[in-house]
Amino acid sequence: MTRPVVVLPDLHGRADLLEAAILHRPDAHFLCLGDAIDRGPRSLDAVRILMDLHAQGRATLLMGNHERMMQEGVKHYRTYLASHDMGDYRRAMEGFQWWMRAGGETVRREMPALTLEQFPPVLEDYLPLLRRVVYVTADGGIHDELPAGPSVMVAHASPPVAHRQYPNPLSAALWLRPFEGPFPLPDGVLYSVHGHTPVPMPQKLGRHLYVDLGAYETGHLALVDLNPHGSLEAGPKILVLEGRGRPEMRGKYSRFGEPVPAQLTRLERLGQRS
Repeated sequence: MTRPVVVLPDLHGRADLLEAAILHRPDAHFLCLGDAIDRGPRSLDAVRILMDLHAQGRATLLMGNHERMMQEGVKHYRTYLASHDMGDYRRAMEGFQWWMRAGGETVRREMPALTLEQFPPVLEDYLPLLRRVVYVTADGGIHDELPAGPSVMVAHASPPVAHRQYPNPLSAALWLRPFEGPFPLPDGVLYSVHGHTPVPMPQKLGRHLYVDLGAYETGHLALVDLNPHGSLEAGPKILVLEGRGRPEMRGKYSRFGEPVPAQLTRLERLGQRS
């Protein structure tokens, strides 16, 4: 039996929208695009829910650039505890401040004592689960390597390509913006799906689909069904959940390419409080 694979773009602490997505699609295997943490109000809850789904075999978790920034300080701090090298400690503190400036400071509202010395175990346990790039086939299979048949590529920011700023393609997949393309896709990949770059509505540029709707501030979260009716060729089916937020903030987001049709559903219609 084909399992439906539903992509969840950047949550940024909106555990309420994640909970609504799970209630709305209890049949789905969720493919989280990363950036589940910081900026929004409930990062720790969002991570706990995602890890629980992962443990049940109901979610595949990708790394976003915000998880990568969070990882930097922890990685060097663990190295310092073994080496007692002050260079490692300096790199740990620089990495930690990198994340704090980019959004990590909001996690302190949930855990005021947040430091490298008192780092939340749930966040540290979350990091090893994160993958960079996957390929989805029509049967709902999720693959780390390019499969033989048609597939959809899913990565946080862009396809993995060598770039002058990011020689490692897997790093580029966390950071590149649409205007830094076009990005080639391997043979057999029908299209790719990304978050990272907020857009006012799902947008397609070439064969790349961008679905980050700025959930943490707009209250809009896209649910992207990659294989409706067990097919990839028909393209994705997109539902946008609208919860508490400021949808007018969409006006500041980039418009490029072509808008992709999506159905809007307000949470009260699902019997959920926003």
